[in-house]
Amino acid sequence: MAEPRLEVRRAVRAVLAEVGSAAPNHQTAPVVLVACSGGADSLALAAALAAEAPRAGVVAGGVVVDHGLQAGSAGRARTVGAVLARWGLDPVEVIHVRVGPGPGGPEGRARGARYAVLDAAAERHQAMGVLLGHTMDDQAETVLLGLARGAGARSLGGMAPRHGRYRRPLLRMAREVVRAAIPDEVDPWEDPHNADPAFTRSRVRHQVLPILEKELGPGVAAALARTGELLRADADVLDELAHQVRIDVTRPGGGLDVGELAGLPRAVRWRVLRAAAIDAGCPPTDLTAAHIEAVDALVTAWRGQKGIDLPGAIRIRRRTSRLVFEPSG
Repeated sequence: MAEPRLEVRRAVRAVLAEVGSAAPNHQTAPVVLVACSGGADSLALAAALAAEAPRAGVVAGGVVVDHGLQAGSAGRARTVGAVLARWGLDPVEVIHVRVGPGPGGPEGRARGARYAVLDAAAERHQAMGVLLGHTMDDQAETVLLGLARGAGARSLGGMAPRHGRYRRPLLRMAREVVRAAIPDEVDPWEDPHNADPAFTRSRVRHQVLPILEKELGPGVAAALARTGELLRADADVLDELAHQVRIDVTRPGGGLDVGELAGLPRAVRWRVLRAAAIDAGCPPTDLTAAHIEAVDALVTAWRGQKGIDLPGAIRIRRRTSRLVFEPSG
């Protein structure tokens, strides 16, 4: 096995080559940012980016987001920013946000705030890519959480290696390998939320996966991540088909044609219904397979039901031969 730092650098090198080949043909070097929390995975990623960017002809910067959820977080964020600058990353931004009350739980709200900050930073610096430090173990946890929600193949597919401007170079690498690649001169910060059993992902990481590894043997995380990758490939094809079909079944003036929907394979029909619900305002993370099954009954088992209420205060009604998505108020 290759030395961990070389493995991480090789993964980053491949992403930078992809970004470079997609860059417009002009004299300005493409900009790539790394999201760094100060945790082990993102520090290893940031160090690899700092080492590989000059030889790839890429301007490499970093963004540190302080969510303000723990005492002393602002000072830690500034320390992480100083480390990134010392490694040669430029620009480096340390941004402080406040995660207020609202729907989605504290994890979901913090994630939303973080991506809003990263999107804004990428726009300011016209970055072609933003690197995230998710590992194979993170992917395995995501697949298990998707299985628990019963949200279908898309959710079981986990995180995408590439989504828009975001790249996850370490998604096929074990967490222990990535963490062995941290430069010796830095001490990573461990978010206490990652060990707090009040958080679902923490319980999956520290209780569920270890039990599976003990009872089923080693390699469960790798198998879950590989399963997610295969399901994501299948889901990509079905989602594209459903996108085209949805255009065909949308009626003038809005709503979906019930007769056309009823003739579709369920795998395609459910995707059409889910996409329509999300576009109407349903939070994707709150929309489960049980919700879509209830909506599907308005198409395939119509007995005069008044409608289905979905997360996000959205109500689905059947009106003659159409399904209509509207605010529940």
